[in-house]
Amino acid sequence: MKALIALTSVVSFLMVTLPGPLYQYAGVNLGTAFALIRSGVYVGGAALILIILQVLLKRKSVNWGSTTLFAILALVAVAMPLSMASKASTVPPIHDITTHVTNPPEFVAIAPLRKDAPNPITYEGGEVTRQQLDAYPEIKTQRLPQPINEVYMAAEKAIESLGWERVSAGEQPDTLEATDTTTWFGFKDDVVIRLTAQGDDTLVDMRSKSRVGRSDLGKNAERINQFFAELRVQLGYR
Repeated sequence: MKALIALTSVVSFLMVTLPGPLYQYAGVNLGTAFALIRSGVYVGGAALILIILQVLLKRKSVNWGSTTLFAILALVAVAMPLSMASKASTVPPIHDITTHVTNPPEFVAIAPLRKDAPNPITYEGGEVTRQQLDAYPEIKTQRLPQPINEVYMAAEKAIESLGWERVSAGEQPDTLEATDTTTWFGFKDDVVIRLTAQGDDTLVDMRSKSRVGRSDLGKNAERINQFFAELRVQLGYR
């Protein structure tokens, strides 16, 4: 039983953690990667059952060090996907978030990079807008009491600080475009930031959109909030 526990625990852990790098670097199909993760949950569950049986039936011969390690591996294999599923159940199945739903910032410099992306560059609106407004009422245009040139420079620094890849090079005035690459699967999500002078103030609008996937698990809204927080840091807010 010990060998079976070791095998199922390690295999389940690898089935859940490796699909991301395999998709990102080895060209494994996304559907195959997700299927591996789902299967890893079942293998991890089986490993946990075996561990429980071992503790109940052969308690005196249990090696607690190795058993604890295998239990952790199996728990990770089960908990990671279940956590993602739980997150998916609490956010709308959308992947395009913007602060301005009636006039969202447009992707221009990034457009050629998205030509083969499953998710089109256009803003769908309609039901997507309704779901966003219900789920993320805090995502809205930000008005800052600084001139547009100062906010623009702060936005550039914020993009750099967040580790995003700058894409735009003056294609649109007072607009910045960038790409954020996720760590695990290497998904590329695109952002566009539009600045508008309003007297002495500056209006900041932003849009964040995933290239693949129906649901972003709330990542795009999180990214917008993260950017605004970093922008305020760069502007000297405390």
